This record gives sequence, C-alpha cells and structure tokens, in this order.
Amino acid sequence: MSSQEIGVAVVGLGRAGMIHAANFRRGVEGARLEAVVDPSAEARKKGAESLGISKSYERLEQALEDRSIGALVVVTPTNLHRDIVVAASTAGKHVLCEKPMAMNAAECAQMIDAAERGGIKLQIGFMRRFDESFRQAKAAIDDGAIGEVVQIKGVTHGPSVPQRWMYDIRASNGPLAEVSSHDIDTQRWLAGSEVSELYTVAGNFRCPQAKSEFPDFYDTFLMTMRFADGKQGLIDGAASVFYGYDVRTEILGTKGILFVGDLGGKPVLVCTADGKLSQQANPSWRTLFAQAYAEEDRSFIRSIATDTAPLVSGRDGLEAVRVVTAGNLSIRERRPVRLEEV
Repeated sequence: MSSQEIGVAVVGLGRAGMIHAANFRRGVEGARLEAVVDPSAEARKKGAESLGISKSYERLEQALEDRSIGALVVVTPTNLHRDIVVAASTAGKHVLCEKPMAMNAAECAQMIDAAERGGIKLQIGFMRRFDESFRQAKAAIDDGAIGEVVQIKGVTHGPSVPQRWMYDIRASNGPLAEVSSHDIDTQRWLAGSEVSELYTVAGNFRCPQAKSEFPDFYDTFLMTMRFADGKQGLIDGAASVFYGYDVRTEILGTKGILFVGDLGGKPVLVCTADGKLSQQANPSWRTLFAQAYAEEDRSFIRSIATDTAPLVSGRDGLEAVRVVTAGNLSIRERRPVRLEEV
C-alpha cells in the first residue's frame, strides 16, 4: 500500500454509499478505502464485513481526527450535507458530496466558502457527467454534429417507492431533488447555459399512503424551462413507476437530433411466433450507472492528486439546488418562477 495513496472514508452506508465504498475497496488508483462512518451499529458492522475492512466510526468527528483519512465521500441525507462538508473543510479533508448538494442555495454557498477557506477540493456527485453515453453526446454537441442546441428533453422515472422521510417536501425537497437533480445538472451541462425561468406542474398519482399526512407530496411532475440564452428544456420526473428504471434524454439542434439512453436493460429484443416483442427493462440506477460511479470516484481522486478543479463543482451543485427550489415554488404557487426570485 503506497504512502502516497489518499485514505478515503465513506460517510453514510446506504445504497449509494456502499457503491462508492465498494469502488474504493476494489481499487481506485491513488486511493484506498480507509474507513466507513455511520451512526447505525448494524450498518457499520454489515458494511465493514462486506467490504473487508476493520475501521468503522460511529461519529464524523472520529473520521475527521483520523490523520490517515484525507478525503470523505458524503452519502448522508441531504439535510446533513452542509454541516459535514463545512466540518470536513475545516479539518482539511477533501470532499465528494452526493447530490442534492444541500437543502437550499444559502447552504450550498456556505459549503463552497468553507471549501475555499480550507483549501480542499469539493466535488458534487452528478455521475451522469461521467457516463460514456452522456459524454459522447456532449462531445457531439461541442463538435457541432447537430448544429446549435435548441431544446433538451429529459426523462427520469424511478421504480421504487419513496422512503417515508421523502414524503415530507420540507425535509427532502421532493422528487425534483431526489429523482431529477441529475436531469437538471445534465441539461445545464448540455445547454451550456443557466436556467432563467421555469414552470412546474405536479401531482400524487401512485403514492396514496402519503396523501393524508403529506398532502403536498408529488410523485410525478413536468418542468418546462427557459435558459438564459433562449434554449428550451423539459424534465419529466416520476417515482414509484414500478416498470423499471427509465432514463432518456433527447437533444434537438438546428441541424439534427441526439438520443441518449433507452428503457431496455439489455441490447436484445425478442420477437416470438405469437407476434410479441420482449426486452428486459433497466432494473436500477445502480446497474445502469455502475461504470459512471466508478469513473466519478476516479476523477475525484485525480483532481486531488493533480491539484486541479473537480469536473463537477460546488457551483454546479448550487445551481441545481436553485432550480429545485424554484420548481417547488412553482408547484406551490401554480405559476412561472424566474430563477432570480430564489
């Protein structure tokens, strides 16, 4: 084990936390998985055993005091991100923070300021930017393959039922944040422009268990956007669709069109004698974007090792959170919202 390797601690051992931890355990050049952090003794025990490591911490402070740890991957509930990143920055630990970056733009700004004061790298976990298909689309756009981008449409439909805490929009910021933060960031990236105005409609169609206690919860929404340079955007987001994990993006240009992704989990389409077509759907984001998560982790370590800016910055995280805030305001007040309002 090289003394030049960066010791990494993963904070939060949910599904995404274990993906990052497994990546670093399997091997990310220039890094090693040093520890995991989670307040749950059961999660720590299962995680450490699964990963084959001996070091696990109950409290963040223990990891911050560990001099063998140089970087954190933060995969906790969103409302904890700000405090963790600020504390890590003060302790001189680099941070890869999963999306959504924070609960609001003010928290994001505090995180960015803390990272700058602490001289640490802060990368936000928008892993679609590291997915080969999205990267090919971005390269084609930059090469002028479809002319000037006019309109971007994004779909993210998740199959699983939300966890109970997600029903409280004040605690989770809703599916706009939990399901479609990636769409927001992807469209900003592909458009090369910031959202200036949006209008969002939403409703709860598949989660009746939430209606009495959380009447504001929505499982389905459509958000139309105008970018500062005139481009148009549309995001179709939904939770609890059950049929599979559905991520698709369409980019219309002045001289052509690009399509990224489809519902099929395997490139095999079966047609049988009775005239029926069948294809396996993508079961989960964990399988669809497995390689993107791995490249995201590698890119984070490269930015530390080469002292270069992360490819996805705190500013990217902040702008996505502003769009989420504006979208939820639009839903509540049933009107278009300009981003300058938030």
